[in-house]
Amino acid sequence: MAASAHAILVDSSPKPNGTLTAGHVQMMFKYNSKIDQHRSRLTLVGPDKTETVLTIVADSKSNELDTSADLAPGSYTLRWQALALDGHITRGDLPFTVVAKQ
Repeated sequence: MAASAHAILVDSSPKPNGTLTAGHVQMMFKYNSKIDQHRSRLTLVGPDKTETVLTIVADSKSNELDTSADLAPGSYTLRWQALALDGHITRGDLPFTVVAKQ
C-alpha cells in the first residue's frame, strides 16, 4: 500500500505553532488526498483544556476540512482526524495561539 493512500496534512490555517487574532476565525486543513468529510473530525482543545467538536463545512473542497469558531485569546490545539476515501485514518495535533485584537 502506498503512503499516498493516507491523508497527510499539507497546508493549514492556522499554521502549526502559528498565531491568529481573536474573534470569529475561519480555519482550513488541506490534505494530499480526498477526505471523507462526514466521518472525519476536528476537535478544538481550548486554553482550559475543554474539547469542542467543530462542524466541518459541507461544501469544503474534496481534499480539505474547513471550519470556523469564535476564539478568545489563549493557547489552543486543533486535533484532526481525517478519513481518506480508501478507509485509512490519520490523526494529528496542531497547536496555535490566539492573541487579542490590536
